[in-house]
Amino acid sequence: MSTLLKLDNVETYISQYHILQGVSFEVPKGEVTVLLGRNGAGKTTTLRTIMGLNPATKGSIHYKGEDIKTLPPYKIANKGIGYVPEDQGVFAGLTVEENIKVAMKKENESTTKRLNYILDLFPDLKKFWKKPGGQLSGGQKQMLSIARAYVNDNELLLIDEPSKGLAPIVVEKVMDSIRQMKETTTIILVEQNFMMASTIGDSFYIVDDGRTVSNGPMNILREDEEMRRKFLGIA
Repeated sequence: MSTLLKLDNVETYISQYHILQGVSFEVPKGEVTVLLGRNGAGKTTTLRTIMGLNPATKGSIHYKGEDIKTLPPYKIANKGIGYVPEDQGVFAGLTVEENIKVAMKKENESTTKRLNYILDLFPDLKKFWKKPGGQLSGGQKQMLSIARAYVNDNELLLIDEPSKGLAPIVVEKVMDSIRQMKETTTIILVEQNFMMASTIGDSFYIVDDGRTVSNGPMNILREDEEMRRKFLGIA
């Protein structure tokens, strides 16, 4: 299986703080790669670094064979990488429709098809199509955030903590949507909910203190209680 994205010994500073100190991993095309680690380990910064929002100071980031490390965020997005941020990034004053239209790179047959697909996946968005984003529930905002990234023809989606703060029944819905999206899109998932991550993920990388410290097929981590306790604090 071909590699869609590869990070090699990436380092990133935020102000004077050395957040990423050697992150390396590969993302196979057509799979869900999960980044795991304790709070503050550097997972969100890794996604932001891929998108160019926190530029890498060392190392390389190759997407489809091209080094994108020095590109500005809009050029990285135009390469076909979608980003669902941890804070969802919904425009509170815009309607659901306007939030999605603003995110669209272009309107064509492909985009319309993907929009119809995501509205079938998230019927709440269709129901509240003309409602301001700021009036949606937390789960609905998460659905909208995912929809905005998926509506474009992106080959890679970066999804940061999609279950954060959501009720269990909504988490199930989000899990189901990601399962369906993985049939057509490669995904990097940052997720603290290990049950969700281990159910959806094909492979994992653990980030600890800004470095990748372990990786492998997800079934290995599901069976390795000692590793989960050591790096994730869970049994």
